[in-house]
Amino acid sequence: MFFDEEIDRRGTHCTQWDYIEDRFGQKDLLPFTISDTDFKVPSVVEKALIKRMQHPVYGYTRWNHTDFKQSVYLWYQKRFATSISEDWLVYSPSVIYSIKQLIDILTVAGDGVIIQTPAYDAFFHLIISNDRLLVDNPLLYQDGNYQINLTELARLMAQPNNKVLLLCSPHNPTGRVWKKEELSAILQLADQHGVFVISDEIHMDILRQGQVHVPLIQLADQNIAVVTSGSKTFNFPGLIYSYGLIPNQNIRDKFIKQMKEANGLSSTSIFGLTATIAAYQEGDTWVDALNLYLDQNISFVKNYLQKYHSDIKIVNSQATYLMWLDCSKLRFSMPEIQDRLINQGKIAIMDGAVYGESGKQFLRLNIGCPRSKLEEGMTRLTKSLQ
Repeated sequence: MFFDEEIDRRGTHCTQWDYIEDRFGQKDLLPFTISDTDFKVPSVVEKALIKRMQHPVYGYTRWNHTDFKQSVYLWYQKRFATSISEDWLVYSPSVIYSIKQLIDILTVAGDGVIIQTPAYDAFFHLIISNDRLLVDNPLLYQDGNYQINLTELARLMAQPNNKVLLLCSPHNPTGRVWKKEELSAILQLADQHGVFVISDEIHMDILRQGQVHVPLIQLADQNIAVVTSGSKTFNFPGLIYSYGLIPNQNIRDKFIKQMKEANGLSSTSIFGLTATIAAYQEGDTWVDALNLYLDQNISFVKNYLQKYHSDIKIVNSQATYLMWLDCSKLRFSMPEIQDRLINQGKIAIMDGAVYGESGKQFLRLNIGCPRSKLEEGMTRLTKSLQ
């Protein structure tokens, strides 16, 4: 099977494998860490990149054209039954970069940006390092599931200093897919209190069987922006390419001007553009196969943990290739767990405290890898906890 192929990524300047020592202090660890996968890109993407590489000139490249815009338009039609306007599209080298630009446009230093924790750690750094106030709306955790605390969100949105909600949909690290009713409730509160919603939807394609992602753009076209990329889905974040959907022309014009003039980014990555177009034009069946493989990986981990480590509670994963594991019933503290993982099992799994105070008793396990690696990882987990 395509996804069973083991590919040695060491020696490629790979963050997950070559630089594991930076975060975990040791080199010889089996990593299940940052959010990329060990899968090679789809053959349609590889062929498109090779074809473009065979042209020997790699000059300045434009993103703003029909080939790119039409590929995104058709992807939203096929995958989400959602119609978008091609005029809404903007380019950015990364989703986090897009969020930074939007926060610059929508807020001033000292304004509040609401996030829902546990949350992707880059959100914390982005908000604080840009002199904005990080406003926490912790998710409610009960019986292995997460819900949005709408009552608290309403209170926070009512505070005039809080100008933006930074939403993660689907949610990293918990794997929640927000239902249409939940998103509608968020939008209603945002409209009532004049809060702009930035929706990070980079995990939108990676869904468990039966789950449906609702793009925020399907429900509203005012006071919202969607930022996303094909890079998580098709595993080419190193090609540096993302895009956004900004319906409001005034904000969109400011975004493009800021990118082009203030940041000097009028040209894009040739290979990021090429990969995105190819993936969106011909990558449908590959994504379906990826999701099936990830479903099976999750089932494997669930069965293994239930058999050998029943004290580890598995949060119901609805999306992403990340599993959120509740370790609060283990007899070890999280520092002890990390010490055992690193020094006994020689395995690297992300400490949930990275994603906020409410994550401190959790592990975030990346299962975007061949089954053989996952099997070895579970064996090492057992060795760590003995």
